[in-house]
Amino acid sequence: MKTTLEQWRMFRAVVEHGGYAQAADAIYKSQSTISYGVHKLQEQLGVQLLEVEGRKAFLTAEGKTLLLRAERLLDQAEEIDRVAASLSGGTESLLRVARDMVYPGDQLFYALEKFSKSYPHTRIELEEFVLSGGNDLLNADEVDLLITAQVPSDRQGQHIYRCEFIPVTSMNHPLQTLGRHVSYDDLIEHRQVVLRDSGKKRNLNSGWLGANQRWTVTHVSTSLNIVKRGLAFAWLPSHWVKNDLEAGNLAIIPFAEEATRYADLYLVKAHPDRIGPAAQALYELLSSKEEFFCPDTANDAKPLAKNESAE
Repeated sequence: MKTTLEQWRMFRAVVEHGGYAQAADAIYKSQSTISYGVHKLQEQLGVQLLEVEGRKAFLTAEGKTLLLRAERLLDQAEEIDRVAASLSGGTESLLRVARDMVYPGDQLFYALEKFSKSYPHTRIELEEFVLSGGNDLLNADEVDLLITAQVPSDRQGQHIYRCEFIPVTSMNHPLQTLGRHVSYDDLIEHRQVVLRDSGKKRNLNSGWLGANQRWTVTHVSTSLNIVKRGLAFAWLPSHWVKNDLEAGNLAIIPFAEEATRYADLYLVKAHPDRIGPAAQALYELLSSKEEFFCPDTANDAKPLAKNESAE
C-alpha cells in the first residue's frame, strides 16, 4: 500500500473542518504534521485532492471520489478497534442460542433486538429443535443458552414461558360437523399430524397419539398447513393458530371437556459457572418479566405479557 490510514484521517479532518489549522485543533496534531501528511498523500497517489483558497481547503472532483472511499475505510478501521476493545473486556464474539420450536419467535427476536443494542459485536447463531433435540445440542457443547421443555436432571432451568396447545381442525373438517361434542373415540377414526422429536434417540412424543392414521412432520408450520387444508387435526401452539382462528380458517375441536394442553419452557445456561457478560445479558432479557411488544399481523398490535400464551 502506498498510503496509510493516518494520512487518510488527516485528509478527512482537513475537509471536515475546512482547513489545516482547524484540523490540527480537532485531531490534536500540529498544523505542519497535517500539511506534510496530506501533501505526501497527494504525492504518493499522483492525484490532487485539495485546492487551497486563502485559509480554506476545498475538495477537487478526484478528492470527492476518494474521500467517499476513505470514509468507509476509516469507519471500518474504527469498528475493528471497537470490536477489539469489546473482546479484550471479555465479551463473547459469538453466542449460540437454541430454542424449542414452540417458543414464540417474536419474544425471542424482541430480546435479541434489545441485546444487539448493547452488544452489537456479538454474533448470534440460532438453532431450532423439537422436544429432546435441545439436550443433544447441550451434551455436544453446541449451545450457550437453551430454551427447552426438557431440562436435563443435572441442570437448572429458569421458567420463562407456558405454551398452550389447542386442538384444532379446518372449518369443514368432519369433526366440526358431528352436531355434538367430540370424544377421544371420535379422534381415533381421523388423521392426526404430530411433530417429530428432533433428538437423536427420538423417544419423546408430542401430544395425544391415539389416532389410527398419523402424519409426522418436523416443523410446526408444516403441521399448521396440513391442518388448514383439512387433511388432519392437531394440537398446535395457540400463538401459531391465533390469527387463523380469528380469520375463520381454523376451528377448535368441540370437546365436552377442556382439552387444552400445556408445556412449560425453561431457559438453561450451558455453563453457569463460566458464563460471559453477553450471555448473561441475554439470559436476563429472556428471563425478565418485561412486556414484549409483538405485532398482531392480522389486525392490530398490542403489548404482550411475557407469560401470556398468545402473541
